[in-house]
Amino acid sequence: MERNDDFWSAAARVDRGADPRDEATQLVAAMTEDERLGCLDGDLPFWSGLAEMMTGGYNTRTFPAAVVDRLGIPGLHFADGPRGCVVGPATTFPVSMARGASFDPELERRIGLAIGAELRSVGATFTGAVCMNLLHHPAWGRAQETYGEDPHHVGEMAAALTEGLQEHVMACMKHFALNSMENARFSVDVTADERALHEVYLPHFRRVAEAGVASAMSAYNQVNGAWCGENEELLIDILRNEWGWHGFVITDFIAGLRDPVGSVVAGCNIEMPFRQQRAVALADAVDDGRLDPAVVADRVTEVVATFLRFRHVFGPPASDGVLAAPRHRALAREAAVASMVLATNDGLLPLDGGALSTLAVLGPLADRVNLGDAGSSNVRHTPDPVTPLAGLRAALPEVDVVHHPADAAIAADADAVVVVVGYTRLDEGEYLGDGLAQTLAALAPPLDHPEVGTDDPEVLATIERAVAGGGGEASPAGGLGSAPGGDRRSLRLAAADEGLIEAACAVNDRVVVAVIAGSAVVMPWLDGPSATLIQWYAGSEGGHALADVLLGAEPGGRLPFAVPVDEADLPPFDPDAAAATYGLLHGQWWLDAEGVSAALPFGHGLSYADIRLGSAERRGDAVVVEVINAADRPGSTVVQVYGTVVESAVTRPARRLVGFAKVRLAAKEASAVTVPLDLSQLDIRVEGAMVTEDAEVTLAVGLDAAAVHPVH
Repeated sequence: MERNDDFWSAAARVDRGADPRDEATQLVAAMTEDERLGCLDGDLPFWSGLAEMMTGGYNTRTFPAAVVDRLGIPGLHFADGPRGCVVGPATTFPVSMARGASFDPELERRIGLAIGAELRSVGATFTGAVCMNLLHHPAWGRAQETYGEDPHHVGEMAAALTEGLQEHVMACMKHFALNSMENARFSVDVTADERALHEVYLPHFRRVAEAGVASAMSAYNQVNGAWCGENEELLIDILRNEWGWHGFVITDFIAGLRDPVGSVVAGCNIEMPFRQQRAVALADAVDDGRLDPAVVADRVTEVVATFLRFRHVFGPPASDGVLAAPRHRALAREAAVASMVLATNDGLLPLDGGALSTLAVLGPLADRVNLGDAGSSNVRHTPDPVTPLAGLRAALPEVDVVHHPADAAIAADADAVVVVVGYTRLDEGEYLGDGLAQTLAALAPPLDHPEVGTDDPEVLATIERAVAGGGGEASPAGGLGSAPGGDRRSLRLAAADEGLIEAACAVNDRVVVAVIAGSAVVMPWLDGPSATLIQWYAGSEGGHALADVLLGAEPGGRLPFAVPVDEADLPPFDPDAAAATYGLLHGQWWLDAEGVSAALPFGHGLSYADIRLGSAERRGDAVVVEVINAADRPGSTVVQVYGTVVESAVTRPARRLVGFAKVRLAAKEASAVTVPLDLSQLDIRVEGAMVTEDAEVTLAVGLDAAAVHPVH
């Protein structure tokens, strides 16, 4: 229904074919200077907002920005992701890395639809759920929030999530760019030459930008000496001018800027989430000529034009009953099953539930709610999350399912053993620590500022307690000072976990190990158990999904990264680095270049069926592959196509993923599967442009990166 105010009148004209930019230009021209400047930061006051955030307020409300009531401009109302709507008792889906393991963009689009509907039901119109930084090294603390180490795969999965989300809310891709270290993220300067930047660390962002994402969030770190929130090369030269993208840029929260005036010029639209540095600096900068009002108008116009393009998200929210709706919980369970990676299996799995009388379950994590890190992605109030132990007991009501956190003696006489090991939010995840406290001291507005200061004793006492005490679990990422999580110092499991696996295998030869983690785990014990399953942080239905897979549901996941034999096989990683250099090779590409075999290669994962690849033929922009299921049961796999530039004149990966397709086959079924190709993944950066090298390209197809055969 058309509304009688300026924004909605403009929206109605856009419905009839008017250009959103033209309509936005007129709306911005009708604003006062204060209204325009007010669109360049969050709408909440800094000090009271910070106090609220420190005491659990991050996931209790949406964060507004760029609201102009006089003109009816609805602004944005931000709530986070990516494993679910963080406001309210919402569904927790498996973390993004788990969903990346599904290699199923259509499933990810459906998850985006569900998360978007739940976000809209709590009043959000904008989300930071599209977390898609490349996994440069598996020790990265927030690895669980992205999809993997390969640009093509990450781009396809993130584009699918974006498509689903944007049926309901505007989506924001983050963190732009090269943000894949956690502990030092507020200070580190990441250097990447032009080829590494454009061939490795930006292609997936370009894919999502070209798919029409509404927004980008700049990263905390520096890239090539410039803070990302005020990095003109990233925000204007690349994002807008080269890629032709027309959305808006927000900062990462609180510490995303160092130069409030320069950041406007450099292409950053909104400082989030509070009235902070810009509220102090911008008006004076306009008055004394340091900031051109025309630049301000440009930044605000980019924001309002995006609102007009996404006018559908400002309609009535979804009906009651959307949060954690049964259909969404069922989807979370489906996604967890589709994501689990069967790394090894000597034939023990699937278990025959009817033949079990006693099942031993070991490990403290078997009986613990463990949904991922405690940071901005935390759906803290998800209802009734199912632990592995609870899922197994629900699935096996006639079986004596016994549990002990550490005593393997209970496994001796059991028909089978499940050992649940891995990490928690204390081991990996979003990290604040001293870096934010120190940065905040430099970036907070003065307490005595007439507009954004405060003398409220309760607010000041709250902040003082949080800074002094570390904030505790009530804060968005564990508090200031000593937040849990962060980058991992080792890729190994804890010694107690490795010891528990060894002890279980010593007393029983029917042992399944389920590993909970956000990325690669080095597993020197891998030959000991009968089967190893990578469960990930599997969401609120993860316990049911684990039981489903152990008892016969097809484990649909494939590794979205390589697992090395030893972490020394990968490039070095320093979580405390002041500076880091990212090159052309990492993960599977690095191992290939070094001639070192992975313990488990990129794309690895076993099926309960017997799936094989037959002939493969290129047909135009696709490869058609014969896929055969020789088993008497249905199964699934991921067909992967890799490209190699023969006799390339430049250093590049030995082979690079250029296409993949999730395939499900009935018993004894054979199918000709078409895998679309994206050969732009093989382009190289030369003198400021992406070019296709004049050299032969060969294609190979396989079920992982290490076992491939030629495409004819």
